[in-house]
Amino acid sequence: MELKNRVKELRARYNLSQSDLGKLIGASRQTISLIERGDYSPSIVLALKMAIVFKVCVEEVFYLEGETDDEEI
Repeated sequence: MELKNRVKELRARYNLSQSDLGKLIGASRQTISLIERGDYSPSIVLALKMAIVFKVCVEEVFYLEGETDDEEI
């Protein structure tokens, strides 16, 4: 399974730049860019901070996509 996100979509909804979001959660613009591209999985702390900024639960920002094997979960 692969971690996917809606960070770019949510940033647009709140009219935030990558730098703006980074400042709000204590991360760099580069980190936000990497997260949006799926090249970096954020810590749970960063994920929760994003959810707070966007006023949604963390599952609305990040989700798993792909095949699942019930025995692995």
